[in-house]
Amino acid sequence: MSIFDRFGLEGKTALITGASSGLGRHFADVLSQAGAKVALAARRKDRLDIAVSEIEASGGVAIAVVMDVLKNGDVQGAFEYVSDQFGGIDIVINNAGVPSHSWFVDVSHEEWRSVMDVNLDGAFYVAQAAARHMSARAMGGSIINTASVAGLAPVRLLSAYSASKAALIQLTKSMALELSRENIRVNALAPGYFMTDINRDYLSSPGGEKLLSKIPFKRAGELEELDGALLLLASDAGSFMTGGVIAIDGGALLSIG
Repeated sequence: MSIFDRFGLEGKTALITGASSGLGRHFADVLSQAGAKVALAARRKDRLDIAVSEIEASGGVAIAVVMDVLKNGDVQGAFEYVSDQFGGIDIVINNAGVPSHSWFVDVSHEEWRSVMDVNLDGAFYVAQAAARHMSARAMGGSIINTASVAGLAPVRLLSAYSASKAALIQLTKSMALELSRENIRVNALAPGYFMTDINRDYLSSPGGEKLLSKIPFKRAGELEELDGALLLLASDAGSFMTGGVIAIDGGALLSIG
């Protein structure tokens, strides 16, 4: 098998949460282009249906799964449905998340709880379901948690978000340690500042440009710059990688503080 073949995902099935927009939507495209059948999971069915249609129009195989990561019935039902449709799940991209932008002293109980519920609890529920599914199949697999550089270093105004992502990183490592006996690899991506529909206007504003000027590359990342790390962790090219956290941040970790 050539090195290029090792990055391919032919014959694999991937489930991506938070796939109706942003990083999750992009990840679904990338995995599909690499040859995987993809199941896009999120709460917004209308957005999912559009995404599935676009992937199919490009020659991919995709299905939509309406899922709230905080509802156990939704999570279990999603794994059963995708398994029925595609015969099993080899790759899970645990990507659903919510932001938080408050000074620590201003974080309300509701904001704290919302961030922890989705970014940590929801990620735990999906990862646990993925691990159980993959263990039962006895064919191994790859679980990729979407963390953040904010989980590796403190960032002003992101105390709740940073705490949730730091906990997710530690969960990633604990999972990797325990699931290695099942040949299930667990790793995390830790993006820095990336252009998405949600933050594009801000990052292009004077305030956003000032923020970006503080990182070594002096700019935000484009979503395509996540593709190499994603495919490395999802494919056989990363078959000896588990418990890792890959920062893709233009050097932001070198300057955060």
